[in-house]
Amino acid sequence: MILIGIGANLPGPDGAPPLVTARWAAARLDALPGLRLRGLSRWYLTEPVPPSGQPPYVNAVALLGIGPAAGAPDPADLLASLQAIEARAGRRRGERNAARTLDLDIIAMGGAGAMARSAPDPVLPHPRAHRRAFVLVPLFEVAPGWVHPVLRRSVRDLVAELPLQGISPI
Repeated sequence: MILIGIGANLPGPDGAPPLVTARWAAARLDALPGLRLRGLSRWYLTEPVPPSGQPPYVNAVALLGIGPAAGAPDPADLLASLQAIEARAGRRRGERNAARTLDLDIIAMGGAGAMARSAPDPVLPHPRAHRRAFVLVPLFEVAPGWVHPVLRRSVRDLVAELPLQGISPI
């Protein structure tokens, strides 16, 4: 099981609204070699975290499964594939937490024995996922039994402990 966060809050290079770009990215995830899109949460409109005055984001979480004849991807290779999709959507890397045309994050990899690593990139599970409603609320939809491998806390418990954050289904 691989959980990917999808987010966007700027128009794509073709002027497409963030939701169109995010849906396009979800389709690209299904085309990654050896991986298949097994689930996709609803789309959510969310306030930027931390608050910054930038436009709201469109967010979702995708659940990817490993294809029948494939092995688990190397996290660094998967990250490179996600960054290539972001680049095709006009993503330009700059300041951290800046507005973007597309953001794809590996939230977690692995099922009951989910991978935990602090280095090299990508850090797994995503180091801030447990504090963000825009990750946890859609993650709960596609993987309600997920347990944070470091904190040993269920996604249900993590969602219940979140401070109020602006998030609503589209």
